[in-house]
Amino acid sequence: MERPYITLFLLMSVDGKISTGDTEVLDFDLDFKEVEGLKEGLGQYYKLEQETDLCSINSGRVLKKVGVNCEHSEPEKTPVSYVVIDSKPHLNVSGVKYLAGKSDVLYIVTNNSEHPAFELVKQCVNIRILKHEGEIDLSKTLKLLKNDFGIERATIQTGGTLNSEWTRRGLIDRLLLVVAPVLIGGESTPTLVDGESLHVKTDLALLKTLELVSAKPLANSYLLLEYKVKN
Repeated sequence: MERPYITLFLLMSVDGKISTGDTEVLDFDLDFKEVEGLKEGLGQYYKLEQETDLCSINSGRVLKKVGVNCEHSEPEKTPVSYVVIDSKPHLNVSGVKYLAGKSDVLYIVTNNSEHPAFELVKQCVNIRILKHEGEIDLSKTLKLLKNDFGIERATIQTGGTLNSEWTRRGLIDRLLLVVAPVLIGGESTPTLVDGESLHVKTDLALLKTLELVSAKPLANSYLLLEYKVKN
């Protein structure tokens, strides 16, 4: 392929939610630790996360939500390279510094010439900026990661809206889902894949069918599902 092999890896509820609610103060990582019946098995997700690809693709919005902008401690260096899709930007100077300190290489993908990463390129030698003019082209981004930086495999952990873009553009090869034993509900609560709804019959061409590779029960009623995406 002209791009890396891509796995979408996420924790979700049985009803497909990837957050406990529709506000920034609600988050799986924090909230599940407080809920009986969920906190007991949550560690399995983090253990599996440690076994994913050494290139991790995230969004600035998700990273802001989990608190990287507020980190002031010295991060532990890891062998993982982070790719952050961030146009707003959601990351501030502290967040970029923290991620650069944690990453092997930190790739910032943005179309915002005011992104704080530009201030830190000389200070943090492991920052690479993939600047786009106009809308960020996800296909082009993946091709650049492979052709210019030699990345062969990557794991995506982004939000529902961006997941829709990856999926409908045929950029996901594999799903690895940890299903938590909980029903969350809420029509505005983010799901695994959000984005624009389908409207007419011709839109059915955008559907991505899946081939089940494995279904593995985990401890405490958690479940690990692996699918191949039929692009």
